[in-house]
Amino acid sequence: MANLGPLADEASLHEFILTQRPVDIVEQILLEKPAVVGLGVYIWNARPSLDLVVLLKRLRPEIVVVVGGPEVSHGQEQQTICSLADYVVAGEGELGFRGLCEDLLAGRTVQQKIVEGEVPDLKRLAFPYDLYDEEDIRNRVVYVESSRGCPYGCEFCLSALDRRVRNFPRAAFLHELEGLLKRGVKRFKFVDRSINVDPQAVCEILRFFLPWREAGLFLHFEMVPHILPAPLCEMLELFPTGSIQIEVGVQTLNEEVALRIGRRHDPAALKTMLPLLREHTGVHIHTDLIVGLPGESLESFAGGFDHLLSLAPQEIQVGVLKWLRGAPIDRQTATWRMEYDPEAPYELLQNSTIDFATMQRLKRFSRYWDLVANSGNFRECLSLLLTKRSAFFSFLTFSDWLFAQCGRTSHISLDNLAHWIFDYLIENERVLPDRAGAAIAADYTSTPRRPPPWLKPFVDESTAVVATSQTLPNRQARHAATTRRE
Repeated sequence: MANLGPLADEASLHEFILTQRPVDIVEQILLEKPAVVGLGVYIWNARPSLDLVVLLKRLRPEIVVVVGGPEVSHGQEQQTICSLADYVVAGEGELGFRGLCEDLLAGRTVQQKIVEGEVPDLKRLAFPYDLYDEEDIRNRVVYVESSRGCPYGCEFCLSALDRRVRNFPRAAFLHELEGLLKRGVKRFKFVDRSINVDPQAVCEILRFFLPWREAGLFLHFEMVPHILPAPLCEMLELFPTGSIQIEVGVQTLNEEVALRIGRRHDPAALKTMLPLLREHTGVHIHTDLIVGLPGESLESFAGGFDHLLSLAPQEIQVGVLKWLRGAPIDRQTATWRMEYDPEAPYELLQNSTIDFATMQRLKRFSRYWDLVANSGNFRECLSLLLTKRSAFFSFLTFSDWLFAQCGRTSHISLDNLAHWIFDYLIENERVLPDRAGAAIAADYTSTPRRPPPWLKPFVDESTAVVATSQTLPNRQARHAATTRRE
């Protein structure tokens, strides 16, 4: 939208959510009486986008439908949505979409259905940040990017197809951020692939944010687990606890698996970096592991999980491998018998080292770990749950038990989850009721939450936290309450 040039005055931008019915979305679109409709398509909205195109073509076949985005940038011949759409813009779409619209609205014939998006010089692009409206600023995560591209070649990622890294003009970018800050934006999520690529640049960005750090600021960055340069660590030390989140893409700690997928693997750097962040900064460390990488067994994954947990990140996000169209990991499919769900988001169902039943258990593990550990809601209880030599297998046992009790992984209230944890600790870990109850009560009262009635006998009112104004996101605030710098 920001790069439509003169056409922007004739265009309107609409955003919808996944719970809306496609027929209701079409109704809103048709009120605009459009000549051209462009849709951004990703794995998470692929199905409703297809439904939307089907309805548009059935109701108004004369409307030109253009689809773009990562989901339709590769393998177009295999996708129904691409066959139904009039045009497909592949790759980065700002300039390609604008050029296509200019031709269509001027009545010029466009011969090719698939328009290869031009890789733009980022100096030529207009920034989109003034398009964030007041609703976005109040209620949504504000995404920003200071660079595009990634120098690493991880086969599960589309970034492996092009390792060029391009930077937006720094002064102009920071000017845009200043405008957002003055409009009241407090939370920024940087989508740059890794801040390790150019530590000097991220230090400049952090230095820019320093005057705003006490005003409820929250910044999210991604990085790969390599050596943390001293100047960057020193800059991170200047920010309040929990105000910066760094997502560290560990993905696997199995050296053979990492080599197989083109993942740079440096366990020594990880072992140095995470404790450095934990002990000397207030950074909230969110780490990622991927289940289902080719050649990774359950035992291998468990060993990696346990080692990562020993380095004390605040979160370990366990994600299941997803098939991204065009990603080089396709070459591993036959060798490792990778079977993916045919419906988006194309999660792995099984492979030659992890069967379907085990993969289902791991998906539940991922969800329950997020609810119990990553959420920060049960920090005291977690040590009582992880009693076996392997923390991973301890929690997998609890995960299997919990699913047997409730039969679901969503729509689980905090109070119900607490009661199930209480029952499990008593029945399976032989924890005395007073100790289990006290641990759960301590978790409730470490942040200003009201314990359920059944927990009242275990509550120590003298340690209860009084509600205060909170500037951090809830999850980060719960972890920050117990974060200590050396």
